[in-house]
Amino acid sequence: MSFQCLKSNLQTHLFLRLPSSRLCFLSLCCSISSANAFPKPTSLCNEHILMSLLKKCSSMKYLHQIHARIIQSGFQQNLFVIGRVILFCADSERGDMNYAISVFEDIGNPDGFLWNTMIRGFSKTSMPQKAFDFYKRMQGKGLVADNFTFSSLLKVCGLLGSVLLAEQMHCSALKHGLESHVFVRNNLIHMYSMFKDIETSRQLFEEIPYPDLVAWNTIIGCYVYCGKCKEALDTFTRMLQFGIEPDEATLVETLAACSALGALDFGKWIHSCISNTSLGSILKVNNSLVDMYAKCGAVGEAYDAFYRMTKRNTITWNTMILGLATHGRSNEALALFSEMLEQKLLKPDGVTFLGVLCACNHGGMVEEGRRFFDIMSKEYLIQPTIKHYGCMVDILGRAGFVEEAYGLVSNMPMDCNAIVWRTLLAACRLHGNVELGKKVRRHLLQLDPNHSSDYVLLSSIYASAGQWNEVMKVRKSMQKGGVQKPEPGNSFIRMHPSMRRD
Repeated sequence: MSFQCLKSNLQTHLFLRLPSSRLCFLSLCCSISSANAFPKPTSLCNEHILMSLLKKCSSMKYLHQIHARIIQSGFQQNLFVIGRVILFCADSERGDMNYAISVFEDIGNPDGFLWNTMIRGFSKTSMPQKAFDFYKRMQGKGLVADNFTFSSLLKVCGLLGSVLLAEQMHCSALKHGLESHVFVRNNLIHMYSMFKDIETSRQLFEEIPYPDLVAWNTIIGCYVYCGKCKEALDTFTRMLQFGIEPDEATLVETLAACSALGALDFGKWIHSCISNTSLGSILKVNNSLVDMYAKCGAVGEAYDAFYRMTKRNTITWNTMILGLATHGRSNEALALFSEMLEQKLLKPDGVTFLGVLCACNHGGMVEEGRRFFDIMSKEYLIQPTIKHYGCMVDILGRAGFVEEAYGLVSNMPMDCNAIVWRTLLAACRLHGNVELGKKVRRHLLQLDPNHSSDYVLLSSIYASAGQWNEVMKVRKSMQKGGVQKPEPGNSFIRMHPSMRRD
């Protein structure tokens, strides 16, 4: 029976959404059988056919249908077949962990692979703590954890942000003799970096006798995540000295370090090394190059890299639009956005409109900002985030529409944060709106009462209005609360030795 024929039969006789309850699930299967939803099992209805169907599965809709076929064929306790059902639910972007649970609970004696699949699946959901519930159940069944179990659980420790739990799992890995396993060791390195414990990550890396490319990529990514970008570039150079060839992941992390440091020369050197190789045609690498050039201020080089790309995705366009906007080239950013819309190949997303609003902000384009903020939700059905509202408040506030900006903040569908209120307070100072400044300051006192810049801004508002008594009150309240201004920053100019005078 072909897959299309099977699909047609199932759609005719089977509900596409099977209940998660075991009792309801089994009763539905019985009703399917009694209604002759499927033809009687034949020699073709075997494990090979079912595995072939599962391999072609691309959605939960089809998985429901195939699962019903598995039950009707009597393979619901076949761990190899049912394992593929759970694997799709746990690993696929289109999977469903709730369905995976319902399937798993109906298995009489799941093996280690199925337990590991469930644990790994929870590590990718919004409820990663459930992975430890299944780990405890797994231990209760007398099954021994392996390198796959610990690799998934270490990821969960990082996601949960629990140092104590992480250390306990590290000890468990040691007891099981798995700390040196390549998967476990790399996940340990990554996990500690998520707690900003880069020294432990570095020590674990240095203990590896012959680190492979994945280990090098892991430690470079850890350095970038922890803000140690110079160390990331040094590690990349060291990796090359060891004769390890970089891959896509290496270059993406290293170029991110260049972006953060403003290391334009290093980024250009990487670009020159890969320009005539297969790595130079990878989309993610090219996106990172555009981002690196833009963040290093080389907008012209970013443009060149952008237009040399044979393939672009939404991230490519977003990176270039935001790069132009942040460097004050508002008209070019909006022209590029129009070009993106004209091609009709990609739809803009929330990040695209953030770049567009940023361009309007830097260009003082109030009407354009209002229009784009409006069509974002009405035409493209994109719900504005706190960042979009913050950008819009800045656009209105800088232009003097502080009352409109206050109304926008007051009607936000989410709670306003201190950053947006502070943006509005700065606009009140700029335009000398004392009364509104007082209102905004009251909101800030509830959110962040000890931030020194709020006192300074309110004091400046009173000073601009000549209300010196109020200025003194603000300063006294600042002293009484023990609020201190941050230490002043430093800057220096490094001169080339040949330019020094004797």
